[in-house]
Amino acid sequence: MTIPHEWEKEQQVAAQAARTAGDILRRKFGHIRHVEKKGEIDLVTEADLEAETAVLDIIQRRFPHDAVLSEEAGANGGSPERTWIIDPLDGTTNFAHGFPFFGVSIAFEFEGTVVLGIVYNPVMEEYFEAIRTAGAFLNRRSITVSRVQTMGEALLATGFPYDVRETHREVMDLFTKMLVRAQGLRRPGAAAIDLCYVAAGKFDGFWEQGLKPWDTAAGDLIVEEAGGRVSTFDGEPHTHDSKSIVAANPYIHDAMIAILNSGHSGTGPGPRH
Repeated sequence: MTIPHEWEKEQQVAAQAARTAGDILRRKFGHIRHVEKKGEIDLVTEADLEAETAVLDIIQRRFPHDAVLSEEAGANGGSPERTWIIDPLDGTTNFAHGFPFFGVSIAFEFEGTVVLGIVYNPVMEEYFEAIRTAGAFLNRRSITVSRVQTMGEALLATGFPYDVRETHREVMDLFTKMLVRAQGLRRPGAAAIDLCYVAAGKFDGFWEQGLKPWDTAAGDLIVEEAGGRVSTFDGEPHTHDSKSIVAANPYIHDAMIAILNSGHSGTGPGPRH
């Protein structure tokens, strides 16, 4: 891949941070001693915290004045023109249970636009990367979304919100609508990787509700640079404040939106796991 010169330093730092965090997660996978609950089904482990510390240290040593928004540490008060958006362990529940579908997500935003995204699954050795206008890559090889053109041929993915026990009727209504139209559905449990799988053509589409910026910032860019479309359930541009997301190849994106909105009036429940 060719890295635009203007983002070369940021790409190098993000790559180092993602690999370092990935090494921590791989080393701790299967050896977690302490799991805390942030909510009824929302977990955090010592691996989340150690990986986050490593990422923040690497980024802040090179770019000490940049702003950071991270899942566990929250936001700092750096320059708003340059913001790093970090999830040190997307898929914590999977990680805590020994299910090898999780990863590190790092995005860099310049003047309100995400220009760099990296998602790394260290167990499967899948390293996804995109720089705006430069394409999307898996392990340095160019990727594109699938060319599946009908819902009946589509393999889709989704996720469930943290408050699913209270909102299960709406969540399962949407799930059922897709289930009876798609060729297959999967619920792997790590939105950042789900998005990358859309980018790589492994999934044809993905939808979810209540995701946070650190879940989607890198994956959104990777999907778009791979030729996919990303929006809200209403078809509006997906932003950090959006309460829903649909990411798909351009052939089935509108069909997914139509299905999700059939008899559906809202953007749904809160944060996911």
